Amino acid sequence: MKKVFDPRRLDVRALARAGGELAGQWPLAGFERLCASLRAGDDGAVPGQVTWSARGAEVPVRGGASQTWLHLQARAPLPLACQRCLGPMIEQAQIARSYQFVADEAAAQALDGEVEHEVLVLERELDLHALAEDELLLDLPLVPRHAACPQPLPGADDAAAAAAVPESPFAALAALRNKTR
Repeated sequence: MKKVFDPRRLDVRALARAGGELAGQWPLAGFERLCASLRAGDDGAVPGQVTWSARGAEVPVRGGASQTWLHLQARAPLPLACQRCLGPMIEQAQIARSYQFVADEAAAQALDGEVEHEVLVLERELDLHALAEDELLLDLPLVPRHAACPQPLPGADDAAAAAAVPESPFAALAALRNKTR
């Protein structure tokens, strides 16, 4: 009989021992903290789905207890507001993280500075939904903007016209001449 794992109350150690895998989709609207940073649709809701997968693994260690690992992947189209033109844009978030679980906080702190992967304390239950939300929040761009805004920016024509008028190469000399008088 195959054990069923609940992603909202995940027993990471049991998942790792079983070499289990989970996958699914969650609506973006269910991620309250993330939605606070996203652009809602005309109806006030945040459209889209977070597609995720998680895989547990137990890695044997010579002369010691085996290590418990969780590998998480998630991707989602995040609706944001471009900070340049203030128009809507979609940021394709994609995360892939590996977490090593340790027995206590002291072990986590000792390993944290030595390794590049994430180190977490093994709890009785892990909310995979909350962990995915944390990672998506960390993946948000600091200043979201289009590579090239679809509409011209207001006042951009004036700035372009001003930039198009070349400055006389003698203007700097004339300024110096006026200073010496």
